This record gives sequence, C-alpha cells and structure tokens, in this order.
Amino acid sequence: MTTLQPGIVTTVGSATPATRVLLAGSVISAPLFAVVSLAQAFTREGFDLIRHPLSMLSTGDLGWLQMANFLISGALTVAGAIGLRRVMRGTPGGTWAPRLILVNGVAMAAAAFFVMDPGDGFPVGTPAGQPTAMSWHGLMHMVAGSIAFTALIVACFILGRHFSRTGRPGFAVASRLSGLIFALGDGWAMSGGYAGSLTLCVGAITAMAWVAVVAADKRAAFR
Repeated sequence: MTTLQPGIVTTVGSATPATRVLLAGSVISAPLFAVVSLAQAFTREGFDLIRHPLSMLSTGDLGWLQMANFLISGALTVAGAIGLRRVMRGTPGGTWAPRLILVNGVAMAAAAFFVMDPGDGFPVGTPAGQPTAMSWHGLMHMVAGSIAFTALIVACFILGRHFSRTGRPGFAVASRLSGLIFALGDGWAMSGGYAGSLTLCVGAITAMAWVAVVAADKRAAFR
C-alpha cells in the first residue's frame, strides 16, 4: 500500500485480517492494564498510590491478579508490536518502534514471574519503610521494569519521528509528549521524589495509552 501526503510518498506494509487481530492486542493492552491496576489500587486494603508502585500489587493474597495482568497485557503488547511491524514496514521508524514495543511487552510479561518485594506497609502487616534487603526476584523485577520502561520511552520518541516524516505533526507531538511524560515520571520516581509511584503510574499509562491510539489508528487505516 502507498500513502500519499503533501510532498511525501510513503510505502507501508500490508494489513491482512490476521494483522488487524494482532494490532487489536495493542489497542486492548493499555486499557486492560490500567483498569485492572487502578481498580486494585483503589480497593485493596493498605495500598496507597502515593507510596506504593503498581508492581507491589503482585504481592499478598490477591497478588495473582496483578501477576496475570502483567502477563496478559505483556502478551497483548507483543502481538500488537508484531502487527505494527507489518503495517509500518518501509516507513521512517518502522523497524525500531515496533521492535522496542515488542521488548516492552516481553519485559512486562517477565515482570509477572519476578514479584516485587513487599514494603512500606503493603500488604497489610508489612513493616513501614523500604525493605532493608532485596530478594533475587525483586531485583529481577526491577531489571525487567527498567527494560520495559526504557524501551517504551524510546519507542514513543521514534514514533514521533515516524509521524513527523509521514506528515502528521499532531501525532508527532503527541508521541514525543507521551515519551516525555513517562521519562519525567520515571525519573522523578527513581530520584525518590514525593509521590514518585504516582508520577510513574501516570507516565507509564500515558505512554501505553498512546501506543494503543497509534495501533488503533494504523488498524483503522486498513478497513
């Protein structure tokens, strides 16, 4: 398929019915992750989004809910990345944006198997304050999260380049803004800033939601 923009000719990949199904994975992933995470954040006893990252929901008796959320959302993100690779083939950023979104999905799914350590009063009965030592699975969760965050942030900026080069300035700005919000939110959290878990949550969900919008836009273009 060839898309014509003013002064721009861009060759893009084809979208079969199977590709549309794959793209639906990215469309679904962000709202699924956000709804399941935030529903728990506001209902599980002792959880405070100001102090506790969403990953901590994987601990406690109901931790399996967030573990499943990570696994399913990650798998859907991987499917969406494969779909994006197919429809963005041959365009600026059409190689690396889908690859990085794929890495994000794989790392998110991996985070399901490496549970974060309890801390700062959650689950209920856990001593206040941060743990004095980190378990091996807590360390692996941090590694998986760092990979997932970095890949998604960079993917947003590459999507900004993609849309700039294909004549869609509004989408380009939104892509870069999403990446910036995530980068700032993550940076603030890593620096130990007040309500860092909240800024990280806002940043991650913003970037994930933008990828969902991009996937929906690409999917709609092939109706």
